[in-house]
Amino acid sequence: MRRALRAPDGVRPARRLPDDRIPPDLGATLERARGNAVRARELLAADGTHVSYSTLTRWLREAGLRTPPPRAGEYVFAPGCEMQHDTSPHRVTIGGRVVTAQCAGLVLAYSRRLFIAYSPRFTRFEAKHFLREAAVFMDGTCPRCVIDNTHVVLASGSGSEAVIAPEMAAFARTLGFGFVAHRVGHPDRKGRIERIFAYAERHFLPGRTFRDYADLNAQARLWCETVANATQKRVLGMSAEAAYVLEKPYLTPLPVVLPPVYEVVERTVDLSGYVSVDANRYSVPERLCGQPVTVYKHPERIAVHHRGAVVAEHARLIDRRQGTVRDPAHHPTPIRKGRAAPRDEALWGETPLLCEYAQALRHHVGQGRRRLRRLQELQRTYPTEPFLAAIRQALAFGLFDMARLEALILKQVAGDFFALKAPEEPPDAF
Repeated sequence: MRRALRAPDGVRPARRLPDDRIPPDLGATLERARGNAVRARELLAADGTHVSYSTLTRWLREAGLRTPPPRAGEYVFAPGCEMQHDTSPHRVTIGGRVVTAQCAGLVLAYSRRLFIAYSPRFTRFEAKHFLREAAVFMDGTCPRCVIDNTHVVLASGSGSEAVIAPEMAAFARTLGFGFVAHRVGHPDRKGRIERIFAYAERHFLPGRTFRDYADLNAQARLWCETVANATQKRVLGMSAEAAYVLEKPYLTPLPVVLPPVYEVVERTVDLSGYVSVDANRYSVPERLCGQPVTVYKHPERIAVHHRGAVVAEHARLIDRRQGTVRDPAHHPTPIRKGRAAPRDEALWGETPLLCEYAQALRHHVGQGRRRLRRLQELQRTYPTEPFLAAIRQALAFGLFDMARLEALILKQVAGDFFALKAPEEPPDAF
């Protein structure tokens, strides 16, 4: 451009032609660079051949050493023929903490109607729950659901040779569709859903915080209804909601009874009265400690069965690990009724001397509840006069040991309470 401006009027500057001498060892150089053109250019410069990157790439194409990447085509779908499903990790603020949540999405290929939901992890259990919620949101399904080669749905293989996991294939049949995996390295085949995740990250998540996953999914559903599906789309000439009205008659109707989503696991109640599910503990009636139980894990609750009857039911902990849920009725805490210290009035009944000794006993050993109770037992066991005489003697000497006090009482009653007759002398033999 500068040469053209400096050139005289009517004179066209000569074009600088690129160097067309392709090095004979270009293939070997590219192999040394392991197919990296930038590194191949550095190796050529080290050998004395300085060339621009655009010229090098032209050489590679002319020499047949590099094929241009395939251009993505435009896919056209008839109403109700295909839907697409995928997942993507997103950074979300939940409960004041930034966590990684798995965003699952499903979109109708014709109308581009979208549904997304979040979960802390995405296993087959979460996949079945999401697909059922998405089918209810769409009020129908398409016979073909295109997915990538995820192990959550596939048992083995990839692309056209993919083997769908039997439990996922059976679950999809109950909703009226089947899974189809695209070939590896061909994500454009499900480009409808691929674009959605970046859209959600840029428009839904910024500036939003959530209390928990229930709040997150409630806001995500509202965003789908009021923003994502209500916005005018240039490629459609209408909103996704308006296009959905045209596609709805072609969708496969849902069954009258939707397939339940749950997992069944066998557990043994531990000695603390809990069962463990997904690294969380749920209480069970303590009478079942050591007994086998059947645990049903539902998307939002945990039900524990024993011998065909429900013995415990809890809200499921979704976003926590090592948590504990306890029903107070399962583990009633025994209320220990502490025996109150004997009232002074109970000891004053006989004489103020006993009250004085009790007060001295409390002053000497604190509350002294055990000794006061023992003092009451001694009072009920032995006669009054020997008992009070021993108390008077113990108080004079500061004696507060109940065993020694009892010894004093026994000395007082030695000749009366335990009086024994002397044995009679045997008559003389003669």
